[in-house]
Amino acid sequence: MLILTDSAQKAAHRFITSNETPVSGLRISVTSGGCSDLQYGMALEEAAGDNDVVLECGEVKVFVDPLSAPYLNGVTVDFQDTMEGGGFKFQNPNAQAACGCGNSFSA
Repeated sequence: MLILTDSAQKAAHRFITSNETPVSGLRISVTSGGCSDLQYGMALEEAAGDNDVVLECGEVKVFVDPLSAPYLNGVTVDFQDTMEGGGFKFQNPNAQAACGCGNSFSA
């Protein structure tokens, strides 16, 4: 379904373990908005929701809600740390178009 690269797994694990409140995983979602109609979202979560798909990516649990799951099928999430800035980057083979920032797409 969804792939986290080694770099993304290490970054997510670092954020989860350094958080002040207990966190059990990383939520990745797709919501309406952004400059290309749909946008990716990420948040640290205390627990999975009742209907979430729970993926094990190395030491990281990823929570995906049922509405986001079809949009995230086949997506690769990477973490890049460069001189221009760092962050999570999404590669979505199902996107018909994506904005320049890489955080928004159309299906």
